[in-house]
Amino acid sequence: MHIVMCIQRCILMRTNVVIDDKLIQEAFRLTKLKTKKEIIHKALEEFIQNRKRLDLREVRGKIRFAEGYDYKKMRTR
Repeated sequence: MHIVMCIQRCILMRTNVVIDDKLIQEAFRLTKLKTKKEIIHKALEEFIQNRKRLDLREVRGKIRFAEGYDYKKMRTR
């Protein structure tokens, strides 16, 4: 399968990869995406977002909340 990816600097790369058909079929089932290229692009976007997300364990003890802050009050049921 040929994949064209645009990296931050818009460098295009063509890559051949072997992907498990069961994974691709499940991805089609779980999304409304129509092509393998769209699925791979979405997977890469989500992977990058996930890796960039700040690990809350790293900020433990470094955040000071405002006086009177009640997180339970902000929860919706």
